[in-house]
Amino acid sequence: MIVVRRGNELGEEYRRRITEIYVRSFADDFVAFSRDTATLADAFEHMLLLERFYIALVDGEPAGLASLTVGDQVLFAPHWRELRRHLGLVRGLLAYVVIRRWFMRPAGEARPGRGEIGFVATEPAYQGRGVATALLRHLMALPGYHEYVLEDIKDTNAPALAVYAKLGFTVYKRRRVRFARRVGFTELVSMKLVRDSAGAER
Repeated sequence: MIVVRRGNELGEEYRRRITEIYVRSFADDFVAFSRDTATLADAFEHMLLLERFYIALVDGEPAGLASLTVGDQVLFAPHWRELRRHLGLVRGLLAYVVIRRWFMRPAGEARPGRGEIGFVATEPAYQGRGVATALLRHLMALPGYHEYVLEDIKDTNAPALAVYAKLGFTVYKRRRVRFARRVGFTELVSMKLVRDSAGAER
């Protein structure tokens, strides 16, 4: 059975495990800082704002995560000294700048009822068991939203794109990224789902 809880509801005792899911799932994006996921978890553990992350639990064990933000809400609160302590002076500074520039920029189309879903991830041991689908369905059932967006998905991430499409998301933007081919993809895809006042997709 999959149960979805908000990170801050689980409490600080889950912080490390939530961070480990995050860094293992997106380790390829952080190789410039460190190739060691334990080091990345040490560095990033302090900065996750748990109230913005939703965690899928399978038999009580964290199996996946996704974030949900509105408007100018951010997911992280990085501290330069903490990043430097774990990553060193140069890589710590690079991490601080990149996180603030790329992961804390304001939403481009913030408006009431629009939620941005991000960082959807499933632990390898739980893949194929509907974890990502359960997370997304939970977020889409929360009150107060009629539009959901998923920004900047790598075009090579076919499994994720298929899950989103199955749930009714459609592509509304494609963005080419300089040097993307060097890291294994061509463009970033953004998807959205909009519901009318009766809750029907449109």
